[in-house]
Amino acid sequence: MEVLEELPWISRKHQNRQKYGLCVIFLSCTMMPNFEDLIHFEVSIGHYGNKMDLNYKPLVSSTQYSPVIYDGNIYHYVPWYNTKPVVAVTSNWEDVSFRMNCLNLLHFTRDRLKANLDTLKSTRNPKDPALLHQWEKLLRELVEDCKRPLPCMTDQPKATSLDRKRWQLRSLLLQELAQKAKQAMPRDMVATAEDWLYRLNAVLPEPQMGIPDVMIWLVAKEQRVAYAQVPAHSVLFSRAGALHSGRLCGKIQTLFLQYPEGEGQKDVLPAHLRVCMWLGNVTDSKDLQLLRQGDTAVYAETYENQAKYKDQWGQQGLYRCPNFSDVMGNKTLPMTDFQPPLGWHWQDSWTVEPQRRLLLDIDINKSQVLEEVYENQGRDTRGAWGPAAIPNTDVNGQPMEARENVKCPQGWHFKKDWVVELNHAVDSKGWEYGVGIPPSGLPQVWSPVEKTYHSCRRRRWARVRFRNRGALSHEQETVSFLQLGPAEGEEEGWEYDAFGSKFHLHPQPRSRFRRRCWRRRLAPNKDKGVAPVFLLEGSLAMDLKYRAGKEEESKPWPWGLDRRFRDPQRQDARPPNMPFIYCTFNKPHYYQLFCYIYQARNLVSNQILTFQGPFIRVVFLNHSQCTQTLRSSAGPTWAQTLIFQHLLLYENPQDTKESPPLVVLELWQHDSWGKESLWGRSMWPPVVWLDLQDRILPPMRWHPLVKELGKEEGEILASCELILQTEKLGEKQLPILSVPWKNGAYTLPKSIQPTIKRMAIEILAWGLRNMKKASSPQLLVEFGEESLRTEPIRDFQTNPNFPESESVLVLVVLMPTEEAYALPLVVKVVDNWAFGQQTVTGQANIDFLQPYFCDPWAQDYVHPKLPRLSEKKHQAFLGYLSRKFWFKSSKAEDEYEHEVDWWSKLFWATDEHKSLKYKYKDYHTLKVYDCELEAVPAFQGLQDFCQTFKLYQEQPKLDSPVVGEFKGLFRIYPFPEDPEAPKPPLQFLAWPEREDFPQPCPVRVYVVRATNPPPQDYRGLCDPYVILKLGKTELGSRDMYQPNTLDPVFGTMFELTCNIPLEKDLEIQLYDFDLFSPDDKIGTTVIDLENRLLSGFGAHCGLSKSYCQSGPFRWRDQMPPSYLLERYAKRKELPPPLFSPDEDAVFYNGKKFKLQSFEPKTPTVHGLGPKKERLALYLLHTQGLVPEHVETRTLYSDSQPGIDQGKVQMWVDIFPKKLGPPGPPVNINPRKPKRYELRCVIWKTANVDLVDDNFSREKTSDIYIKGWLYGLEKDMQKTDIHYHSLTGEANFNWRFIFTMDYLAAERVCVQSQKDYIWSLDATSMKFPARLIIQVWDNDIFSPDDFLGVLELDLSDMPLPARHAKQCSIRMMDTDPKWPYFLQYKHFSLFKKKTVTGWWPCQVLDGGKWRLSGKVKMSLEILSEKEALIKPAGRGQSEPNQYPTLHPPLRPHTSFMWLRSPVQHFCSVFWKRYRFKLIAFVVISIIALMLFNFIYSAPHYLAMSWIKPQLQLYPPIKIFNIITSLNTSNASSSILPTQDPNLKPTIDHEWKLHPGPTNHLSNIFPELPAPED
Repeated sequence: MEVLEELPWISRKHQNRQKYGLCVIFLSCTMMPNFEDLIHFEVSIGHYGNKMDLNYKPLVSSTQYSPVIYDGNIYHYVPWYNTKPVVAVTSNWEDVSFRMNCLNLLHFTRDRLKANLDTLKSTRNPKDPALLHQWEKLLRELVEDCKRPLPCMTDQPKATSLDRKRWQLRSLLLQELAQKAKQAMPRDMVATAEDWLYRLNAVLPEPQMGIPDVMIWLVAKEQRVAYAQVPAHSVLFSRAGALHSGRLCGKIQTLFLQYPEGEGQKDVLPAHLRVCMWLGNVTDSKDLQLLRQGDTAVYAETYENQAKYKDQWGQQGLYRCPNFSDVMGNKTLPMTDFQPPLGWHWQDSWTVEPQRRLLLDIDINKSQVLEEVYENQGRDTRGAWGPAAIPNTDVNGQPMEARENVKCPQGWHFKKDWVVELNHAVDSKGWEYGVGIPPSGLPQVWSPVEKTYHSCRRRRWARVRFRNRGALSHEQETVSFLQLGPAEGEEEGWEYDAFGSKFHLHPQPRSRFRRRCWRRRLAPNKDKGVAPVFLLEGSLAMDLKYRAGKEEESKPWPWGLDRRFRDPQRQDARPPNMPFIYCTFNKPHYYQLFCYIYQARNLVSNQILTFQGPFIRVVFLNHSQCTQTLRSSAGPTWAQTLIFQHLLLYENPQDTKESPPLVVLELWQHDSWGKESLWGRSMWPPVVWLDLQDRILPPMRWHPLVKELGKEEGEILASCELILQTEKLGEKQLPILSVPWKNGAYTLPKSIQPTIKRMAIEILAWGLRNMKKASSPQLLVEFGEESLRTEPIRDFQTNPNFPESESVLVLVVLMPTEEAYALPLVVKVVDNWAFGQQTVTGQANIDFLQPYFCDPWAQDYVHPKLPRLSEKKHQAFLGYLSRKFWFKSSKAEDEYEHEVDWWSKLFWATDEHKSLKYKYKDYHTLKVYDCELEAVPAFQGLQDFCQTFKLYQEQPKLDSPVVGEFKGLFRIYPFPEDPEAPKPPLQFLAWPEREDFPQPCPVRVYVVRATNPPPQDYRGLCDPYVILKLGKTELGSRDMYQPNTLDPVFGTMFELTCNIPLEKDLEIQLYDFDLFSPDDKIGTTVIDLENRLLSGFGAHCGLSKSYCQSGPFRWRDQMPPSYLLERYAKRKELPPPLFSPDEDAVFYNGKKFKLQSFEPKTPTVHGLGPKKERLALYLLHTQGLVPEHVETRTLYSDSQPGIDQGKVQMWVDIFPKKLGPPGPPVNINPRKPKRYELRCVIWKTANVDLVDDNFSREKTSDIYIKGWLYGLEKDMQKTDIHYHSLTGEANFNWRFIFTMDYLAAERVCVQSQKDYIWSLDATSMKFPARLIIQVWDNDIFSPDDFLGVLELDLSDMPLPARHAKQCSIRMMDTDPKWPYFLQYKHFSLFKKKTVTGWWPCQVLDGGKWRLSGKVKMSLEILSEKEALIKPAGRGQSEPNQYPTLHPPLRPHTSFMWLRSPVQHFCSVFWKRYRFKLIAFVVISIIALMLFNFIYSAPHYLAMSWIKPQLQLYPPIKIFNIITSLNTSNASSSILPTQDPNLKPTIDHEWKLHPGPTNHLSNIFPELPAPED
């Protein structure tokens, strides 16, 4: 069932497969060793095309058999000439075109970047303007390629998840590279481009290739001998375009075959193959045309074999050989069994056509051939010698014709007749003797002395035949032979000889076999949309699974397959025979090759005379020539042109121009036995000219010489051009006529020959270093063919410097003026042993000579001078007095605790910490270099006096390739051609100061700290310590390790004495401490102390910025600045400085300098030196000398060469002993923290957030405070709880006490603790001195609520507010935006000692900090001694003093609502509902006013409308109003309305009776009185 379930998946997999076709045209095969048997090539892709695998259908995957022909020099070639073999292999693979398109685009980008990078590297001069143009071209093309989008994988249904991820990665990389290329600056161009190339190569590998590589096998004796592997994507065709196709698809390429691993000869190429390949879907091959010309033909071949039996030719006597067979005579191939495949038909009938390529004379390219015949004799029964049974044989005992019957072939002649060879172990007559051993009867050992038991003897007859000189060249004769038709005497195309040996067109006397080749051509049927060559496949082999057996038995297999091939169980299981495909070129093209060879360089060798007879062999296809053999030279110069004429190439000239054959240059030399040995090869394509009108002589370039395993072993300066011979070529001046002829060889044309100028190379030979095995070495300097050597150093072990008489050498040479053609300067160290034996123990090549060129007549030239390392007696006495009286020291001075120290200077320079503010810090600064002092460009590598050149062996080892060092310097300048002209002055002078060497020197090494060493334990930390090695001295102790750190601070000064130059290499090693296992070596750095001592930049002791006689920054050099300035002026050939009487001015180098210009105001620095020394120091600082510094050196490990293992910061002071005792050392001991006690008294809080609700739904908080120092959370302390705070106020009177170790200079606290109980050492950690105060609300059942936090940096804290109202969150702004005069002041508690006030607490709310409360505290910092004098307890415990803290007065809020219910009720209601009450009152007032308005409005409106004042004037009738008022209420109806606008009447007044009240008067005051 499992098998059935897998069947659908298998079918789907095969349905997704597509048919691919692979077509390969073999154009040439050259540079082959001598194969005695016929060879052929087989092409396979996966299992397809492998003829040994019978599970796959047979394909046309192999070429026809061919012999190899001698090329006239040392190599052989396959004589294909105008008939090129073609193979066609079909296969089925999954469609991965989308994946290959992306891969080919990336390869195109990578290839263009690599080509531009190689051109960039070839430009050696960094000032060459072409360098910038090439860099711009590289950037432009890289941006163009990276902007080209890769085929999208997200929309591709066949793409896997890995495809999509890799597509994203590659796209992002291309975008990043394009961006970087746009922003790239012309700095570190090669390193930058190499990094880009490395990143591109990292994404190129494709794990899902889908199509295997194409394999081309060289087969000889039916065994695979060599192979070439071609990636499938590089020849794959794509419909998307040329950029998406493989870069070699349909193009001619060169392949170098290689032997399988462990086989083949060393330095021997199996073959140099030129092919044209195409791979793609067969549906894309309809119009397949790989080359621009050539006719493709398909033939079926079979050989008719006959044997000579009883002087008759026939089938009798063939034994196991079939009548019709393949070319090897192994398989039966009768004509009747051949059937055309599907899609093909026979074009004509069978014809006899001799395969002349198999009949070529293998000696066709030899000018002379040695022939030999062995005469054999045997002893008869009487002991006499007589002819043997086979009288004439070859060296192996095979029968041959008698020497009298051997005829001279056509085209050859003999100069001498047969002679007996006597030049080997034979007797006087040339006989050698032996005992015949059955069954062959031939002796195994031959002896030159006859013995009685010898039964056989033989002697060798030899003669040399020479080729006749004809009008045609050897190649033209070969072509003519291949193109000949049937000649006279060729009976029906038979070839005569035995199988396994060479066949001839004419019968030989001893011929017993003959054969002839029958061929029949096939033609394709109708066009099926596929290239016809891809239809040549054994499709019937697949039909066997589906057709009936009887039907198959009635049909023969194609290509003469015997039916026994169908059954794998049959005895004959050889692969089937297939037709052969040929590509025939009818029109040959002739070319001329001009190879211009100048010289070779950088040839490292351990021989004193570098090369014994070097020469160049040029190989082009099947032609080769050699240059003249030179005498021994370190840089052999040939200056010769090799011309190849009548070179035959059959492909179209345009194809040749696009993909020309490679020119191979081989450098050969003669070893000590005179045998030729190959040194290296160089290969590159020539420049092809199809039209002489466009011809420009190609400039010569340096090409690498490569040995085995791809290792470069030198360079060769040469160029080549290939010129097509056309009909117009004879009408003009031939190119060969422009090449001059001299001394029997063609020289270089003048237009490309380097211009030679006479130059002088002046050599300063200072000495040799680290030559451990040398006894009496001497220096050998070579430039081209010129050399010069010094006398040996006799006492090398005690003084490795060259003697004064040999210190300056002058070598006059002829040097090319063009820098690109310059040879390297070769420096060799030759060691002299007993009995005159000499060996080369080391060699250095100086390639770039431009820095050493100079003008010898320059007026401002200063000769390099040796520093004077000793002083005269009176100078020594004055120096002693100055040091004795100037540098006074007392016990009080030593005990004085300065505000700053050396670490302050370091931190001022690096700004690592917020260092203490110091008024004169700029007066004491030092320089911190982030690299080695030698790497600072201003100091020229500290090699201004002499440079250090590393010496290497011929084959440098990976672990220690350097075998020694040469210290010296060079100057190169023009030398006059006229011997009578004045010679230029020498650039180097002899120095009497050489007597100062060797000299003992005290050395002080200050190791400050290390950074980023690699972790060495499981915790990611290490325990480093320092070891110093200088000569045989070793300092340092593993007990002084720094535990558990990756940034160890050593602060150690090592003082030792060495003897320079015998002990010059100071080695600083960093180790990791291990308790049980051996300590691990982290890394090493080496300092050359001699370079620092000899340098004119004063690197032996850096100049301090200030001159102080006392204090923490005391002058540490041996001599004061005035002496140093005088010595510097003398070294620069300047007059000594002249100081004024007041010592505040000096006349130096023609100028006057005043101290006031450097010091406008005299600094009040403790221990400041006199004016004279300060002024001299200022002048020294203007001369570019090395200042007081700290250098950062990179550590490297031998186990991981070239990889950074961390860095160490340090500096070195060297004090020559003859200059007197050194100054006081610098104290760089690490700073130790000081114990302090911080006392924090929490008085009260205000405005703290209230977060709880009580029974009356009132907001309260139970407040308490936590406090601790940052990094010391374990010592957290908290106050008691202030319960039921209704206003945010709380009283505590509580004391926190914290103990800390504070490092004032760095403003950090230091804590040491063990990570684990079993830890061996405590780990030191640094934390900022920060006090953290937190306000919390206490809860019984739920977690406590966080109310606010206050963080105070004790070294930079804001000044507190006096009152709570003045306390705001602005006090904590780290970067205030307010003006300076409005900013809050900050102070250091360590200086102010005590402070009291209010600070704000804040809480993060909605991403912003807000005020959540205020705390009143008292902070006091005490030293450990002060804390013991003024003890105090935590909280309110004893001793409760300084100050005394009383329990706070807090209101009892437990049952407050029962004691004063009214007050509590009012308080509760007002607090809870104050906003509602206020709103209620306001609304009530508004409602009352609105009600009054509504109530009065109707009456007011009525009075306004009726207007009662107007209605009183008309006559009315009034009856006894007064009476009626008392008796009736009718008055209410008299005036129904009232007019408020009635005006009063003055004329009429009412007079009322004083009786009853007249109520009407209140209403109508103006009513007239009634009449009586």
